[in-house]
Amino acid sequence: MTTEASTPPPIRIFHIQPGASVAELDALPTRPPPVGFYWVACTRAELESGLARIQAMLQAVTGLQLLDLHVTDLLSTQLPSHHDYTSQYDLLVMRQLAASTQEQAQQPLPRTTRNAPPVLRRIDTSPVGLVVFDALLLSVHPGGCAVRDSYAERLMAPPPLAAQPLDADHAEATAEVLVCELNTGPSVAGVRLPANTADLMLRLVNHIVDNYLDLRRDLTRLLDHWQVALLNPRGRFTHWGALMAARLALHHLAEICEDQRSAVQAWTGGLDDGHLVYGDSVAQRELELIRVRSRDVLEHIARVAHHVRRLEQSTEAAVQMHFSVQNNRTNEIMRVLTVLTAVFLPLNLIAGIFGMNFEYLPFVDQHNGFWGAMAMMLVIAGALTGYFWRNRYLARTGRG
Repeated sequence: MTTEASTPPPIRIFHIQPGASVAELDALPTRPPPVGFYWVACTRAELESGLARIQAMLQAVTGLQLLDLHVTDLLSTQLPSHHDYTSQYDLLVMRQLAASTQEQAQQPLPRTTRNAPPVLRRIDTSPVGLVVFDALLLSVHPGGCAVRDSYAERLMAPPPLAAQPLDADHAEATAEVLVCELNTGPSVAGVRLPANTADLMLRLVNHIVDNYLDLRRDLTRLLDHWQVALLNPRGRFTHWGALMAARLALHHLAEICEDQRSAVQAWTGGLDDGHLVYGDSVAQRELELIRVRSRDVLEHIARVAHHVRRLEQSTEAAVQMHFSVQNNRTNEIMRVLTVLTAVFLPLNLIAGIFGMNFEYLPFVDQHNGFWGAMAMMLVIAGALTGYFWRNRYLARTGRG
């Protein structure tokens, strides 16, 4: 019972009146809103099963229906981020970080991420479709989408109370109480209501992009740990499979950011090309607000793309430095072996000369010939060792 009660509904309908209020409706609207606009947020499965009802609702509210090609795009789970439009509405598809639902947990993981750390398994995306009409915003989310429910909670939360004029006598005391509440109390609830459907769409896109910004901290921590392990000259790095999976995940994130940027830029280009027509000064101000918010979304996407590129470069540099350290270590070992070979080569020559099978060899019949040969070999070995040491052939490389 508790699980069913906590499960979000497959479709949620909101009536938003900019500057006034927002209300969640129990049924699909059957007529255009007298004031404000509607936000209909449904899951992909709900759109597929109730397509006729949603098309009828769109016909009643906006006077038209979705094209079959756009319906196919909204139902697809493999579609990249892109933008399309007609003369009556805009379609924007953005890929978000997919939530770890029960259905996704039962699906087999790709071969490249089966042995990867948990943070890499989070880099699984699913498309969110946003259809922007003048009086309605239709958003199609995957099952268990946290973006829809979290933003709906912010939207339904009571707005912060307006500031009341204070007397001069109570101003200082009230300021101290306010500082204490901000430091110890919860964050201020509520959010300023969007001015139109385009504004609401950009806020949802911004919420999607912010999830990628939250993911970068875990990726940075993981890759920094691997970089330290790669640059350890005494250790042996064994996480090559996970590192390759991380590099593939970073490439995937870079492609997602590029697609998101292209989609938002294509939608913003429609504003500059006169795709949306505004007349009075109020609508013109709303247009400027939309342009500012779209530039903010592009700036967030650029931040994610920049961070992904920096992680790729640092990971590649760490791998190259790892192989450089291993090559230097191999060179040191070969240098020591070469010096030892050079030291024992004359000793083997002396041993080989005195080991020849001749009837007469000098110093062989003398009672101290063995010790003389040993002394000569020790002197030669010591002289060669001193020579190599003085010329730093045996000096160890300094370690910081």
